[in-house]
Formats: sequence, C-alpha cells, structure tokens
Amino acid sequence: MNSNLMDETPDDFKTRRAEGFPDHEKDLPKHLGSRFNIPLADDLSSYLGEHNPIAREVDPATEVVWLLDNTAYRPVHRYPHKPQPWQAEFVAAYFEKDSGKDLSVWVADIANKLGLGQKGENMEDVKATIAARLVPFAQDIRPARFVNVSFPNGDIEKLGPGGRNAISSQTVGTMGDHRDGDTVTVNTVPPELAPNGSMNIHFAEPEGWAVISGKLPAPLVPYPPTSLTTYTDIDDSIKITMTPSAIGILKSTFVDPPTPIPGMPHLYTYIARTLSPTWFYLSASPYNLHPFLRSFLTQHYPLGTTILRDASWMNLSGLLQSLTQGTEHYKNSRCEKIHTWLPNRKMLCVGDSTQSDPEVYGDMYRRYEGWIRAIFIRKVVDVAEMDGTRKNEPGRFEKAFRGVPRGVWRVFTDPGELYEAVDALRGM
Repeated sequence: MNSNLMDETPDDFKTRRAEGFPDHEKDLPKHLGSRFNIPLADDLSSYLGEHNPIAREVDPATEVVWLLDNTAYRPVHRYPHKPQPWQAEFVAAYFEKDSGKDLSVWVADIANKLGLGQKGENMEDVKATIAARLVPFAQDIRPARFVNVSFPNGDIEKLGPGGRNAISSQTVGTMGDHRDGDTVTVNTVPPELAPNGSMNIHFAEPEGWAVISGKLPAPLVPYPPTSLTTYTDIDDSIKITMTPSAIGILKSTFVDPPTPIPGMPHLYTYIARTLSPTWFYLSASPYNLHPFLRSFLTQHYPLGTTILRDASWMNLSGLLQSLTQGTEHYKNSRCEKIHTWLPNRKMLCVGDSTQSDPEVYGDMYRRYEGWIRAIFIRKVVDVAEMDGTRKNEPGRFEKAFRGVPRGVWRVFTDPGELYEAVDALRGM
C-alpha cells in the first residue's frame, strides 16, 4: 500500500468515520490475488526496482502489459537556452495473463453489499458487469519484468523493470522532432502484449495553457495546438463517482454505466476549442481502474494524460482508501510533478468540493505565483452524504483560497456558468 494513503487530514478522518468507510473496508477482500503466486526470485529481486540485475523480459505467452498515456515536455532552464530535447515519464504495469478469473464469490459478495437483485434487475447481466470490472483488482502482478516498446520512427526503448507493485516509471528522451499539440502512439514489442492498446504521447511546448482536471469531460475532436494546459480532477468533477459514500463508490465502480457530469463534456469541448490546452486528468483512483477510465475519457473528453494512484493491486479495500484517504497529499505531489514538467504554462484547474481540490489548488497557487490562472470548483449538491458537512460552506472555500484573488477562483453548480470565464482566459 502506498504510504501516501496514511497522510490523512483531520477532515479525511472525520468524513471517513462518519460515513463508515473503515467498516466497509474491513468487509472487502484484501487478497483477491496473492504474492505467493509470484516466483520467489521475482518477489525478492523486485525490492531493487529499476536496478534489478535479474529482471526478465515479459513473456508474451503468459504475461501482459498496460501502457499509460503521457505528456512529453521540454525541460526549462532558468537562463535563456536553446530548446531542449523532448522527454516524458513512461509508466507501465505488468501482469500474469488471464489471472483473476475465478471471482464468483466476490461478485456475489459485492452484489449483496449493494442490495442488488431486489428490484427486478437482470442479475446475470449485473454480475457479468461486476465480474468484468473486478478483474483488474484480482490479476496477479508480475514484478521484476521489463518490456520493449517501439516508436513511430523505429526506435526501440526498454521500459522497466517494475518494482514491488509491478509498476515501472522512468523518464525517456528518445522521441525525435515534434510540434506542440502532436500526439504519437508507442506500441509494445510485440503489440499483442498490451491488451488495452498502445500508449499515446501528447507533446506540450514550455509556453501555453494546460488544464488539470480531477473529474472527467465530450466526444473527442482534434483541436489545433495552442498554449493552454488544463488540469482536471476526475472523481465527481467530470465523472460521477459518489466519493462521499462507500456504497456510492462501489456502485459507480462495479455496476453503474460510467456517467459524465451533466454539462461537463460540452464545457470541456468548449475549453478545448477556445484555449487548445494540454490536458491532465488527475484522479485518486488506483491504477486498477486505468482501462475503465481510459475508455470513459475517450468517449467523453479531450485527449490527455491520466494520472492515477499506485495503491491497491490485488486489494479491493484499497479502492475506498485510495479515493478517500490522503488525497490532499497525493494531489499536491502530482501537481508538483506537473509543475516540474511545465513551469511556464498557464494552468486552469478544475475540481469539486467532495475531496481536497480547493485546498490543493489554493496551496499550489500560493506556492507558485502566476502559474495557476483560473480555478473552477464544482459544488456537489446532489449527493446526500454531502449534507451536514462543511465541504460546501463558503467559509471552507474562503479558507482554502486565502491569498488567491477572488477573480481567479469560482465555485459553480452548473457548468453553463463558466463559459464567460473561459472566454476571459483567451486574452491572458
């Protein structure tokens, strides 16, 4: 379990206990998969991470790889300097093929916890949905593995090896010449190793806009490149996750069809057309949900890089912890990383009131003056668990945005309120 999960704020502590999260977590399986299925040499050598001398290449017959999309950037120097070569953080995860299939007991358990089968639902269809979404939590991981990937220009790069959680993360700089706004695909060698498809690399020059979004946005349309970056939070900002409720999280994750927040896809399409930003989707969701979220984003929102949490392989209770415990520390650390990549971009930050988005964005604004140009926070009013909390009180927002000019941040309930604010960013 990632240590960041222990960075629980007093508000996290109070909310989690008021809604019974610890009790629900005790009842959820912690060992859907098992480290005993990992060869001993791999398990022990995985402590060495990328320096593992006995790591092995992924075996196409028995193993698979997930490739996560990323954003390529040019390092920025303090003093004037010629443009630096492109580089990006490459993240891959390694699994045993076709593991985690015998899930009938856990499927029935989740259905029972959610009270399903009492309202005339077609339980066979419901259970099939639960089983399909449960598989990424139950797959046996394969640490101490590496994979070769191919670039469009024919270059081959080695990724990995993965560490204890079978995830590898490294900076790669062999990407050739590209322009701001380009997107290229990188494939495993052979391509069949990656059941979720190729990796998309989005190129972002140092100057421009970016969006950091903590919730998900409309059908994808290619937009002409510009210099805005958008950072958006996914959970309850652009996708309904019901993060104040343990049962809500389980239901939206394992049963409900993925649903965008009404009006957010259209707003994100408008932002993309108006500002042509680079997009980052920051979520406290664990890596297990990568295939689910990637499919959802592809259907509803502009292309971008999804940043997820290394928290709960083979551990279902970790899903609730990942989404509700230590999210402020986690999101702060990821915003810091984005700042190291793109310190000169103008940032538009989108989030909601369910988690710590106001506090995170306020802190980042104060820490890096001039980096964040606008903050949009959706006030979540359609979730019963938000009633009686201080999360929507004006005082909470005033405290979170202490020292942030009032014209920079705004709280909204209807995305339609934001179009004029987006237009005002165009001239910055």
